[in-house]
Amino acid sequence: MRIGYFGGTLNEGTIDDVVAEARQAEADGYASYWAPNIFGHDALTTLAIVGREVPRIELGTSVVPTYPRHPMAIAQQALTVSAASEGRLTLGIGLSHKVVIENMMGMSYDKPIRHIRDYLSILGPLSQGQPVQYAGEDYTTYGAINAKGAQPFDTVVAALGPQMLKITAEMAAGTITWCTGPKTLGDYIVPTINAAAEAAGRPTPRVVAALPVCVTSDFAGAKERAAKVFEIYGSLPSYRAMLDREGAAGPEDIAITGTAAEVTERISALADLGVTEFATVEFPGNPDEAAATREAVTSLIG
Repeated sequence: MRIGYFGGTLNEGTIDDVVAEARQAEADGYASYWAPNIFGHDALTTLAIVGREVPRIELGTSVVPTYPRHPMAIAQQALTVSAASEGRLTLGIGLSHKVVIENMMGMSYDKPIRHIRDYLSILGPLSQGQPVQYAGEDYTTYGAINAKGAQPFDTVVAALGPQMLKITAEMAAGTITWCTGPKTLGDYIVPTINAAAEAAGRPTPRVVAALPVCVTSDFAGAKERAAKVFEIYGSLPSYRAMLDREGAAGPEDIAITGTAAEVTERISALADLGVTEFATVEFPGNPDEAAATREAVTSLIG
């Protein structure tokens, strides 16, 4: 299981902060650096800069919402990042949430399954440097992108529901999850996507699991902090469904906290469930916890 780092500066820091964070993640030996695309800096634009400044670490978005960007437009942008980073991009995409797409952006969130199938039907060939000719219900595209220096890139989808997992297995490289605990990963996410991939004659999918992590001796304090920091995710329907499957009251119940030995044991156990890559989301309460968390997680890097 590869160990990646989930960036925390895109929404609160400067571009220089993001570059410095990615550079440190590379120096610490992480396999990948994942950039969230929320309401701060645009993840793909930022990763094009990071790709020129930080030479080796794999770069990923976690995740870019699909509804606001045409699949040909996001393919063009992603191929540009691939060229800038010499082929190190994994494009993470997702539907986002109805409250964001409809209430904030004034767009329709109608028929998300149809939407993602059309989206991947166009993005898939373009991501591999191939032309596309596709007429769907939501999108129609005839064309190609000539981004010199770009290499084909993987697409992973924030797929949690059964239909989304099936489409992802058939049309993408894998899934990237958040707020999804080990029981749900092992009993539901991994077997569902793997079975769908096998049925479609596709390779075993990537399963990238991101979870909050903190090495601490103040277990109650860490749980209370996780409840506050990640509170919003407990109210979003897609994540709420995963928490309910886990039997978790909120994100604080799936956060990986404890001693260094306890944290490393819990992360390592994810590999046995079929997780192919773990992305650590650090939430320390002080510098000592930050250092201890980083030391524990990096000890798992082979």
